[in-house]
Amino acid sequence: MKKLHNWLSALIISTLVLVGCASEPESGTSEVQEGGSLRVAVLSDATQLDPHLGADIPSANVYHGKIYETLVTQDQDMEIQPGLAEEWERVDDYTWTFKLREGVTFHDGTDFNAEAVSATIERVLDPEVASTRASLFEMITEIEVISDYEIKLVTEYPFSPLLSNLAHYSGGIISPATIEADYDGSSSLGENPVGTGPLKFGSWNPGQDIVLINNEEHWGGGMKVDEVVFKVVPEDLTRLAEVETGEAHIAEPVPTSDLSRIEGSSEMSLYRSEGLGIDYIGFNMNKEPFDDIRVRQAINLAVDTDAIVEHVYNGVGIKAEGPMGPGVWGYHPDIKGYDYDIEEAKRLLAEAGYEDGFETTIWTNDNKERMDITEVVQAQLSEIGIDVNIEVLEWGAYLENTGSGQHDMFILGWSNMTGDADYNQYYLYHSDTHGDAGNRSFYHNEEVDRLINEGRQESDLEKRLALYHEAQEIEVEDAPLVLLRHTEYVAAIGNGVEGFWLHPSRIMMLDEVTIQ
Repeated sequence: MKKLHNWLSALIISTLVLVGCASEPESGTSEVQEGGSLRVAVLSDATQLDPHLGADIPSANVYHGKIYETLVTQDQDMEIQPGLAEEWERVDDYTWTFKLREGVTFHDGTDFNAEAVSATIERVLDPEVASTRASLFEMITEIEVISDYEIKLVTEYPFSPLLSNLAHYSGGIISPATIEADYDGSSSLGENPVGTGPLKFGSWNPGQDIVLINNEEHWGGGMKVDEVVFKVVPEDLTRLAEVETGEAHIAEPVPTSDLSRIEGSSEMSLYRSEGLGIDYIGFNMNKEPFDDIRVRQAINLAVDTDAIVEHVYNGVGIKAEGPMGPGVWGYHPDIKGYDYDIEEAKRLLAEAGYEDGFETTIWTNDNKERMDITEVVQAQLSEIGIDVNIEVLEWGAYLENTGSGQHDMFILGWSNMTGDADYNQYYLYHSDTHGDAGNRSFYHNEEVDRLINEGRQESDLEKRLALYHEAQEIEVEDAPLVLLRHTEYVAAIGNGVEGFWLHPSRIMMLDEVTIQ
């Protein structure tokens, strides 16, 4: 353990562990004025801007609630609120009706109406589009346009989280004209998005920036700034420096190791927000030796997650015992994860035929905390004879290669966009979602599939909860993932920025932001 302890000691010396929690920065003495260019420094560029092909937060953060709007939204407490639908009714277990907002236009000037909603849902379900999020809406079997501003959705089975799924970024309503142009090949929706949101697409310089322009004709009045610029700044220290110098107004994400710098700065403040996500290390169960449960359990026992949460994440977030945190409906409060037990890990490896260990590779993207974790895991697994190589990939290549199963081990996070157990369970653990859809460990357990399927269709909340609890117990035992922490999100906010908040799903909420 000497190597690991030296690594952690150096990290502790270089980082002050914070126990305080700052909220939004206080107003300065200058008068807050609307207008101006809001500059947001981000780690990764979007991969594309088509909400039906979206599978990552850097992309969703650009278009969700900004370019595109959904029928319903979720507030800071994950409660359903009106969006493009003003009212809705669950007529029976299978039938929902929505009264749509009138007087709304798309950025291309066409009217928003029930036909547009129908076209959007039909597209996300179209096998030709091959949306990674089609399963969010696959239970919808009938779409009936009742009138210009009323639509009926009928589901194959009772599905209680339908409203939460409609609030997901894949439920963003797209201009029918843009959908048609994407189908005939005259325009790419992933590069030329057209929605009804408070921001219109301006320009995209891949690897550099994306510019969105205030939609002054927006039904809600548009933004309080003239434009929003998402500037790609891969270097963590540079992102913070840009906020300190005024080159950027917001930096997100920021490394938890730099929290003391942010709090000690007179030019920026720290924003912290409890999230619904989970950070984890995954195995490729289609490859040896990770197809052996004993190997996966041994690695779980050999990874000291307490040390990682305390020293790498700087105490931000809470150690994960199970697949879902306290903020997610379906959380299992009594589930117990893996203790740190080197001797038991060695015993399991030997039982599996790897008494002398083996060599493998862990992938990460260029996120400082994830890169630090791979070094900790490399040191920890060396204690049981596993020789770990580390590879750092660019974000787009990372998603593509883990989605196609090219990896051995990998580190990633899952942000629960709906607040419901179904979103976590279905996409991380169901065999129908192998690869890009979310299950990058290629985990397959027929009993878990059955429990998740029944959970999706159960209307009785107590019975539904019991199904998800049982599924989580099996998942922890099968150990397709090393569960690290339930997330908390942090951002650096420059002086003079007001109205910013992070949604529990990690979407930046910019509608009310003003800058001095």
